[in-house]
Amino acid sequence: MTDSAAAYDSTSKNSETGGLGLSPLAVALIEIALAVGGFGIGTGEFVIMGLLPDVASTYQVSIPQAGYVISAYALGVVIGAPIIAALSARLPRRTLLLWLMGVFGIGNLLSAVAPDFWTFTILRFITGLPHGAYFGVAALVAASMVPPNKRARAVGRVMLGLTIATLLGTPLATFMGQVLNWRAAFFLVGGIGALTVVLLWYFQPRDKVQEGASIRRELSAFGRGQVWLTLGIAAIGFGGMFAVFSYIASTTTVTAGLPVGMVAVVLALFGIGMNVGNVVGSRLADLSLKGTIGGAMAFYVVVMTVFAMFAHIPAVLYVTVFLIGCGFAAGPALQTRLMDVAADAQTLAAASMHSAFNIANALGAWLGGLVIAWGWGFAATGYIGAFLSLLGLGVFFVSVALEKKRGTA
Repeated sequence: MTDSAAAYDSTSKNSETGGLGLSPLAVALIEIALAVGGFGIGTGEFVIMGLLPDVASTYQVSIPQAGYVISAYALGVVIGAPIIAALSARLPRRTLLLWLMGVFGIGNLLSAVAPDFWTFTILRFITGLPHGAYFGVAALVAASMVPPNKRARAVGRVMLGLTIATLLGTPLATFMGQVLNWRAAFFLVGGIGALTVVLLWYFQPRDKVQEGASIRRELSAFGRGQVWLTLGIAAIGFGGMFAVFSYIASTTTVTAGLPVGMVAVVLALFGIGMNVGNVVGSRLADLSLKGTIGGAMAFYVVVMTVFAMFAHIPAVLYVTVFLIGCGFAAGPALQTRLMDVAADAQTLAAASMHSAFNIANALGAWLGGLVIAWGWGFAATGYIGAFLSLLGLGVFFVSVALEKKRGTA
């Protein structure tokens, strides 16, 4: 038995009826509760992008200055995920999830009543702290309730909350914020956080701290090369998706020459693609974890190249944006692989996945902005996307090669 398999077996002890002896209904209710939390986090993270002009107007700052709140939230995610995961090593997972979602809910409610811009910015940073740790722990809880060959699907069902947020939660909250007041959107997100606390309190059973759990053991995850390589695949490979997505509105109106009203349609196609990719990818990952990761990166290289070459054609734009969303199929697979390669330091590794995603967001948006500034046009973000996906594929091949070398050593 490999180190990762042994660690998984010692923490999960799954059977065909569920590792904790739970009924299928109980497992489903816990997964729904966890997904509701993901829905709230996804909605809260992305809704600010559509309400930025309103926030700027309220606090009498420029829109670029208002953009600091997006960076503040992302910084909170990157910093909070590993620190919280390490410091909470001795907490039961149920207790940790309740605290994380409690902080998230209160942070959003306080954001809704922030009296000035810098208070609002600090609150967005604080609200971002639980983000990565929540998803990481939620993924571990979901995986612990099912047999090993169904882990990725369980993780995918939890992450479905995040992908549905891009399709329904963000547009709904944005609409509320525009019609009522931008503060209403954050009241809504805070309410979703409170609802998640209630659901987890009632449906998730109490658990015990894992034997031998400690800060030192969690930090040992960062001493494993495969953990860094898997995080690297996410941070670099998914940067391509964000390079395209960050400027998709301008690509739609300027490059493809479509009316402003079609931006919502294009965003909806991306959201549908993410949901399809999440569902299909999690099933594929249970069949072949590495095949799904490598296949998704190669898929991105091809699709984003086509996007860069033909985004000026509306029909091609629609199809490629949908397919770029589908590339999220690698998400559940990468999250599951982290559980394997982290051995007995799974909490820190799983939480760090969302730090990697936010690094990908920053990297993709920055490089995409550079090619636009150089005059290559908005569609050229697809070439950046293809390049980053190719680099991600290279990191994947290095990871597999090193793993094979170690296995034959």
